[in-house]
Amino acid sequence: MVEAQSWTTRRNSNPRLESYPDQVLDIPATPTGEERNGGVSSSFLSPNLLTAAIIGSWYFSNIGVLLLNKYLLSIYGFRYPIFLTMLHMLSCAAYSFIAIRWLEFVPFQQILSRRQFMKIFALSVIFCFSVVCGNTSLRYLPVSFNQAIGATTPFFTAIFAFLIICKKESAEVYLALLPVVLGIVLASNSEPLFHLFGFIICVGSTAGRALKSVVQGIILTSESEKLHSMNLLLYMAPMAALILLPLTLYIEGNVLAVTIEKSKGDWFIVFLLIGNATIAYLVNLTNFLVTKHTSALTLQVLGNAKAAVAAVVSVLIFRNPVTVMGMTGFAVTVMGVVLYSEAKKRSKITAH
Repeated sequence: MVEAQSWTTRRNSNPRLESYPDQVLDIPATPTGEERNGGVSSSFLSPNLLTAAIIGSWYFSNIGVLLLNKYLLSIYGFRYPIFLTMLHMLSCAAYSFIAIRWLEFVPFQQILSRRQFMKIFALSVIFCFSVVCGNTSLRYLPVSFNQAIGATTPFFTAIFAFLIICKKESAEVYLALLPVVLGIVLASNSEPLFHLFGFIICVGSTAGRALKSVVQGIILTSESEKLHSMNLLLYMAPMAALILLPLTLYIEGNVLAVTIEKSKGDWFIVFLLIGNATIAYLVNLTNFLVTKHTSALTLQVLGNAKAAVAAVVSVLIFRNPVTVMGMTGFAVTVMGVVLYSEAKKRSKITAH
């Protein structure tokens, strides 16, 4: 959801200070939890095993929240996607506060101006739109098809970057986007459980994710306003919850009373909602940890593979029908995303 940024700071120093490869700053990094505890964790896990465990947790949380959302909204019959998204935001706000203020995973950063607050609020609105649309689409589409559509995010990112900031990519990058679009066309035409409304809102969710990444790059690039990803989530999550509260009350009725009444006869719903909200936060936490222990490029590669893994797991669990043409379309889309990533990497090397 939120892209991580790598930077080091010294306790009691300016939290917005960043170190770049071309600058030499004699600033010690903030001690990690393992270092503050005398290196206890390192005695149990080698660096390679720790990285593998973090990547495994990232896969588990990403795929787990997708499958739980699908189960709740489609199979279990809890048809309140806006309320579910609001629970996710409340969970992210609470866990982010604990992780930053108590556990000190990263240094705490404050909002410094009304202008910065309004920028974060704008991101929260886009964030809400994307997540609500994504969760709602799971009521109508199988996870496999949802992931196929979600894989087209680079296509929308390139479009918004061109329309908003007039950023032009190389011809190789644009050509790599052709199989991304072709694959989703093939998958859509052959999807046995195709639902037009579900397809439209899933495309809206994908476009919203792309728009958020572009807008975030624009409005938080100032050195005085740049926030660490976990601090950004700390502020965005409660704002998003406040935005979603009137929407869920207006659109989904007295959903809280309905949920309480439902829990009286079935306590499993309480377990599902708490577990779902907790895993929703773990998606963001593990996203940050994977980037910290590997790189943003590795996260991108893992993300490409995650869509395919999630699709396969969902088919095995929910037994939704698939066709050869649908699988081919999905494979073409993923291949296009891989080609796009490679083309972007080469264009950056050429530019430098």
